[in-house]
Amino acid sequence: MPAYSVWSVPGIPEITAGDDLVAVLTEALPDAADGDILVISSKIVSKAEGRLIPARDREQAITDETVRVVATRRSATGLTRIVENRLGIVQAAAGVDASNVPPGHVLLLPVDPDASARRIAAAFRERGARVGVVITDTLGRPWRIGQTDVAIGAAGVRVIDDLRGTRDAAGRPLDVTVPAVADELAAAADLVKGKAASLPVAVVRGLGHLVTELDAPGARALVRPAEQDMFRLGSDEAYDEGYRDGYDAGYRESAEDDDAS
Repeated sequence: MPAYSVWSVPGIPEITAGDDLVAVLTEALPDAADGDILVISSKIVSKAEGRLIPARDREQAITDETVRVVATRRSATGLTRIVENRLGIVQAAAGVDASNVPPGHVLLLPVDPDASARRIAAAFRERGARVGVVITDTLGRPWRIGQTDVAIGAAGVRVIDDLRGTRDAAGRPLDVTVPAVADELAAAADLVKGKAASLPVAVVRGLGHLVTELDAPGARALVRPAEQDMFRLGSDEAYDEGYRDGYDAGYRESAEDDDAS
């Protein structure tokens, strides 16, 4: 029967700016094997890359990382902003994290998570272990309660399994089936990493067929372009945009009627 195993990696120390994350990981994983997939929290990647910044106002940091506002909601706990960040990812707070960091600071996502994943995967391969790497962050999902880890960076891993053009067990053609493999790996690893257990790295073993060359598409390939997004805005924002467009169109028609008369 098909099977795989996943376990968290103990012994990862607190990471700070300038630490050699590759050295930390290779020391913690001396038995990494061909076909292993390393699933790494973006938090330790960001810390190593110096993405911990002073911020008296987390909201300003979110604004600075925002490319496009998708939806905003006020609740008893404050303002929630769903935005597109500089990586093209749509998520709450642009990925700006204030948990498990010193007071008065926030942690930003890595500048280029795919490049970070490639560096780590390349280092392990140079040491003789043909591994894949997935870098993760925690996101909510439309229409679903709760959060899950997803891939924001990847290297040496098939990030999607495009089954379009193949057939199901009954022989029917598959037209739209494209499993997000890297996201599934991220979620599986999160079950053993946890959110507060100081276990930011997990290993998935038994899925070596998903390990690829390092020039394969990274996690950026999972980001749906805005023009293809059927739910580009929150409901209130879509209503307001439609109202404005309708008002402007009506105003133009009225002006044209006045000119004609």
